[in-house]
Amino acid sequence: MNLPAEDYRCYRHPDREAYISCQRCERLICPECMNDASVGFQCPSCITEGVKSVRQPRTIAGGAISGREGIVSMILIGLNVAAYVVQVATGDVSGDVFQEGALQGYAVADGEYWRLLTSAFLHGSVLHLLFNMYALYLFGPFVERALGTTRFIAAYLTSAMAGSVAAYLLTDPVVGTIGASGAVFGLFGLALLLLLRAKQDVRTLLVLLAINAFISVAGSNISWQGHLGGFVGGVALGAAFAYAPRDRKTLVQVLVFAGLWVVMIGAIVVRTLDLTG
Repeated sequence: MNLPAEDYRCYRHPDREAYISCQRCERLICPECMNDASVGFQCPSCITEGVKSVRQPRTIAGGAISGREGIVSMILIGLNVAAYVVQVATGDVSGDVFQEGALQGYAVADGEYWRLLTSAFLHGSVLHLLFNMYALYLFGPFVERALGTTRFIAAYLTSAMAGSVAAYLLTDPVVGTIGASGAVFGLFGLALLLLLRAKQDVRTLLVLLAINAFISVAGSNISWQGHLGGFVGGVALGAAFAYAPRDRKTLVQVLVFAGLWVVMIGAIVVRTLDLTG
């Protein structure tokens, strides 16, 4: 490049002399604008364009990889613990928070639909809370890492709602149900499908599922309906996340989410009409 001496100026800082060219755009750059490249130097503009053109890594489900894996799971644990503290501080099972938030069929049919979600953050005892939070601690980060933040939040809330809807549909409407078990069993279903897709050993998970299924059926005050609903929802979502065609992942996942919500809303309407006569 043969230019008059006064033309050897940085294109970004015209008041500074420059004798090095950017390897990408070949414009002159001053020392401040020189960024090491594999060969020579590149200017800041070309570095920015290069970063944009690099394909960002994605999770197995097609979600963005989070820089803080497991953070949503920890936040959910914190929310459940905080809800239990507030519950106890306001009179526990006889207090307003519990009474207004627990899932009770006739109350939901009367228009208190928020109970379908709030019930997933209330617990009947410290042991009940600890069991659900330990399961969330074990499986939450794994599923969150596989799905990405947005998909994990959507899957957790959908599983929780699936458990509540199943309890609303199949449980005696005078019986109250609470707990994150529906969401936790949804994580079990998700983890199972993701592990099968990755050809990993699922025997430990199957044993854990069998034990919990037995406890759900044998326990007199345990909502097997909520556990079943959450697990079925989790399996459906897990199939979409693990086995959707690579070029149509997002479309398939959206359709499965939409299909689950249509079914749940339909079940709520049917049950509400049945209870209100």
